[in-house]
Amino acid sequence: MKIFQSNSKRLLRRFIFTYQITTQSTFPPHPPLLKTLCSNGQLREALSEMVIQGPEMKFEGYDALLNACVNQRAIREGQRVHAHMIKTCYLAPVYLRSRFIVFYTKCECLNDARRVLDEMPQRNVVSWTAMISAYSQRGFAPEALHLFVQMLRSGTEPNEFTFATVLTSCTGASGFELGRQIHSLITKRNYESHIFVGSSLLDMYAKGGRIHEARGVFDCLPERDVVCCTAIISGYAQLGLDEEALELFRRLQMEGMSSNYVTYASVLTALSGLTALDQGKQVHNHVLRSQVPSYAVLQNSLIDMYSKCGNLIYSRNVFDNMSDRTVISWNAILVGYGKHGMGKEVVELFKLMREENKVKPDTVTFLAVLCGCSHGGMEDRGLEIFDEMMNGKYGVEPENEHYGCVVDLLARAGRIEEAFEFIKKMPFEPTAAIWGSLLGSCKVHSNFDIGVFVGQHLLEIEPKNAGNYIILSNLYASAGRWEDVRSLRKLMDEKAVRKEPGRSWIELDQILHTFHASDRSHPRREELFSKVIELSVKFKEAGYSPDLSCVLHDVDEEQKEKIVLGHSEKLAMTLGLITTPHGVPIRVIKNLRICVDCHNFAKFMSSVFEREVSLRDKNRFHLIVGGICCCGDYW
Repeated sequence: MKIFQSNSKRLLRRFIFTYQITTQSTFPPHPPLLKTLCSNGQLREALSEMVIQGPEMKFEGYDALLNACVNQRAIREGQRVHAHMIKTCYLAPVYLRSRFIVFYTKCECLNDARRVLDEMPQRNVVSWTAMISAYSQRGFAPEALHLFVQMLRSGTEPNEFTFATVLTSCTGASGFELGRQIHSLITKRNYESHIFVGSSLLDMYAKGGRIHEARGVFDCLPERDVVCCTAIISGYAQLGLDEEALELFRRLQMEGMSSNYVTYASVLTALSGLTALDQGKQVHNHVLRSQVPSYAVLQNSLIDMYSKCGNLIYSRNVFDNMSDRTVISWNAILVGYGKHGMGKEVVELFKLMREENKVKPDTVTFLAVLCGCSHGGMEDRGLEIFDEMMNGKYGVEPENEHYGCVVDLLARAGRIEEAFEFIKKMPFEPTAAIWGSLLGSCKVHSNFDIGVFVGQHLLEIEPKNAGNYIILSNLYASAGRWEDVRSLRKLMDEKAVRKEPGRSWIELDQILHTFHASDRSHPRREELFSKVIELSVKFKEAGYSPDLSCVLHDVDEEQKEKIVLGHSEKLAMTLGLITTPHGVPIRVIKNLRICVDCHNFAKFMSSVFEREVSLRDKNRFHLIVGGICCCGDYW
């Protein structure tokens, strides 16, 4: 008995183990002790127990150990368990081998996980699905799809989890086509109505831009959870179908859908596209009341929504109150300030980001900073930052898009020849977007020769882009070359190139009013046209003079003025003026670039009626207070 008093429990277990072998007696089994150690987090002691048991280790013991290693992501300990199986010649069942695939995957050892799968004498659907899931979750889409095909060839039937997993890898053109084939398999095996499979299917179609197919899958689901509801709302929002996203969100809320932070982030994306500030505030209040966890993705969406709705104060407030800012958070606020033409604030924020040194700037950060300098008229500071990038100061190599920002920076400042020379010296082949940026500035700064050269080049490399034809046509018109204008329009007809029509929106009492140029569809159209003419007369008394340079028709001055008075921005602003109380800001969004005359009209509306006017066009914001715009007439 003295040996039991002087030695530890470990020696006692060793003695009991020896006694069992020699006497064949039945002591209490070991797995419960091993399970207890594992459940208490005593992994080291459990491994010692495994060594003591040696070849007597059974399924229950290995299972308990392996589960503990998976939960703790204990790579070395898991490898010891694997080695013990091999050394003791334990023939692990399919279940344990599949658990090893999961274990190595959780520990980011994909090659080891694949080796386990390849060495399995038998595989079941769980084994295949575990490995396919590992590839899919880590962005190895081709490997996941190839393995799925291997699985089918082996004769193993996929289950709902296999289908739901592999569909997430069906991205890109080739992946999407395979996804459609997988959809056929799903239909044949009657998995289409399963909630996991349905969610993955509609997500695949939405990300592939096939929102109608995604909606078809969604409508056929017998039951819906927050995941599939969020997927379809997000699909609409990501494709710019903002009104459809909001309409569906409202409908699903009435049906009792409980939203999560991803749902709200998608809705905020749609609201930012519509600049629906009041509705955005309501969603923000709902998030606060429902106590949804403040994940970074939701806060980033709030920053983006407020800045795109023209309220940088709220945007900055969300940013300043974030406990953990990601690089996406910094990028969102930098882009917001840049779009408002606040170049100084962009540079100051960038400096603060580097001083905090918690998050490293990425390529998007520098795009935001360079664009902010461009819109803010700070070309010298922008060029300085670009030179610092070139010299390796920030550890981020300039890419094609950064070179494009420099072209835009120079061209906006009127340094057209310098921008043209910069393009010639670029280490990359200039994209159509870079040439297009230069062409637009040639129109603004009346550089006819370079503009025509660039325009003709763009027609060759982008024959279907209507914008290039329009800008080049504008150049010809400004020079009085109407024959060339007519030739371009004839060419557009021959190639079936259609210009995107200009549209403007204004939200009033949560209703979006949409206008086209010389719109005759709005129920108050006659009243609005009369009011625009009345305002024009009033503004002329205050010094307004219509800028007719944007009218590219060979007509007389009176007809040109009538055309500019029918612009969609003016109709939307006028509706806002006559339907909202004094002092309420007028917020209008335009899908194309705002013309100079509408910008001037808005400045006079702001000063004469003492209103804040916010105009958001395709490129940036114009916040006008007291007749002065934040852009400084530089855009």
